[in-house]
Amino acid sequence: MRRAAPSRATFPACPEPQSALCRSLPLSRTAEPGQQLPGLCTGARQPSAPQLALTGGLSGTAPLPQRPASPGSAGVSAAAGIPAKMSALRATRILQTIAGHGWRSHSSKPAQSAHVGKPGAGFSFELTDEQKEFQATARKFALEEIIPVAAQYDRTGEYPLPLIKRAWELGLINSHIPESCGGLGLGSFEACLITEELAYGCTGVQTAIEANSLGQMPVIIAGNEQQQKKYLGRMTEEPMMCAYCVTEPGAGSDVAGIKTKAEKKGDEYIINGQKMWITNGGKANWYFLLARTNPDPNVPASKAFTGFIVEADSPGIQVGRKEINMGQRCSDTRGIVFEDVRVPKENVLIAEGAGFKIAMGAFDKTRPPVAAGAVGLAKRALDEATKYALERKTFGKPIVEHQAVSFLLAEMAMKVELARMAYQRAAWEVDVGRRNTYYASIAKAFAGDIANQVATDAVQIFGGNGFNTEYPVEKLMRDAKIYQIYEGTAQIQRMIIAREHVGKFKA
Repeated sequence: MRRAAPSRATFPACPEPQSALCRSLPLSRTAEPGQQLPGLCTGARQPSAPQLALTGGLSGTAPLPQRPASPGSAGVSAAAGIPAKMSALRATRILQTIAGHGWRSHSSKPAQSAHVGKPGAGFSFELTDEQKEFQATARKFALEEIIPVAAQYDRTGEYPLPLIKRAWELGLINSHIPESCGGLGLGSFEACLITEELAYGCTGVQTAIEANSLGQMPVIIAGNEQQQKKYLGRMTEEPMMCAYCVTEPGAGSDVAGIKTKAEKKGDEYIINGQKMWITNGGKANWYFLLARTNPDPNVPASKAFTGFIVEADSPGIQVGRKEINMGQRCSDTRGIVFEDVRVPKENVLIAEGAGFKIAMGAFDKTRPPVAAGAVGLAKRALDEATKYALERKTFGKPIVEHQAVSFLLAEMAMKVELARMAYQRAAWEVDVGRRNTYYASIAKAFAGDIANQVATDAVQIFGGNGFNTEYPVEKLMRDAKIYQIYEGTAQIQRMIIAREHVGKFKA
């Protein structure tokens, strides 16, 4: 007789009050506003602002008046501390949402003096109160709103627009957008905390959300003030998506093999070519597009390509059908054809020939969140397998009491914890202003691998039930595979790691 499937809707929250890395270790304490305390120190260099990761300091916030919950809204009304520098529009919208649902959210920016940066100060795994609250908000959203509908979205492949709108209202999307453009201006570390929790709910939903960060990142790191306000600003005014158009049918890992061309004519560029496997391709309001502007095949990639911002409704753009993928099925993935698409010169990022460096630089910022997503999936698989092992009985006792199963769970737990540390280190390096290519590739490669391993082991613990769609782990196994493919395959990451590692000895 088949056992009843554990209910997704009632699956309990992780028993840990916060990330496993953040358990109460006596390594740091919370600072009063303006007080100096050492945070995570990996060397003598003083980190540059903003210092957003693993510090014990609190930022000074300017409280706004409490706004009562609107009639019919769920939850208990609560006051919320909002960053004083946040734009009035953004602050009002988030405050209304938080007040209506009893969830609080604070500024992510610690006091500038919170990290002393003394050599040998040691590591602190304690999150700031603001980081804990972003994490808790994302966790609550995943457990209460994503998990109950994730299986349905997986079956239908429908784009999860209601969930995306809700995430936007809660400030869980577009977290990288600077405050100057109306965004929250969060660091990579906090974005990763949010991403892990969303991925715990469903990586298809999380990928649709995270694709915005990839599309935005070239504009964030290379856009001028006018470009940022125009294209990032609009995304803070209403829920909308963007996309990163680089991959082509014949150029995935080999980015330098891109065939899409842009020819300058007067004050415009005429773009012709085809892109493939574009996440949010059919839902985007605008694209970041990489195209060859120098036809000479002998010109190095670092000078041959240009990055453009392209309006998605431009004449000549043809959006292909939605691809039906192995996993993450509610994410929108399509091919896009550009035929004589006219783009004004004002939409060139930095200058002609700078595109390749911009596109590659974006990956250093977005690979830590991708790794965080893989960790979220792996943690979900571990939790589901553990819960099942405590309930399922064989030979007169719960299977968790069999050493074969308990050792398997132990291996899964080890992998989750280590992968989390990897993405947090990579994100921290970004936020203190260091080049993180080495750590980003380690995090992405390792987390992608362990997501597949842990999901596979979860199916094994479920046995025959794990192979059935009535149970959650088969979806996790299908969803996990893409983490070894997109944003740089597992093999490309190893090439990067080897290059960076050997380069240290040649320097």
